[in-house]
Amino acid sequence: MSRIGKQPVPIPAQVDVSIDGMTVKVKGPRGELTRTLPEGVILGLKDNAVVVTRANESRNARMRHGLCRSLVANMIEGVCNGYSKKLEMVGVGYRAQVKASTLVISAGYSHPVELEAPEGITFAVEANTRITVRGYDKEAVGNEAAKIRAVRPPEPYKGKGIRYEGERILRKAGKTGKK
Repeated sequence: MSRIGKQPVPIPAQVDVSIDGMTVKVKGPRGELTRTLPEGVILGLKDNAVVVTRANESRNARMRHGLCRSLVANMIEGVCNGYSKKLEMVGVGYRAQVKASTLVISAGYSHPVELEAPEGITFAVEANTRITVRGYDKEAVGNEAAKIRAVRPPEPYKGKGIRYEGERILRKAGKTGKK
């Protein structure tokens, strides 16, 4: 039995959850999320909590049991509190700014890179080098943060680039000159 999958997901008072077959719809103060879960699990509401059980004991059902429980829990957490990812820019002249819903990044290229925020995602910049991505969909927040990091990934020699806050970059020794 999956240790994660067997735990019920409590539903807070301000959140409304509706289940229609394999489709889960979660509505809360921050927004509304809908997701169709894969086959192999059964969703149910019991005692103001979402309960995920296996449809059978097949390998796919066992694999998806914990996954589906985590997806539902992330949806409920997102519409209640939301998610955020922080990135930091390291490098001389690297800066970011927000214009309307567009993030403009100057990261050593000949042109600034502009990234448009999708629906439900907001960007915030503090001190010109710290970027915060916020939203109520955990998957979308992570994807947008990964897109921002991909503009200029950190390099191993000087450590310049865009990295997640707290990310450690393995440094390499550079070339040593002839003696």
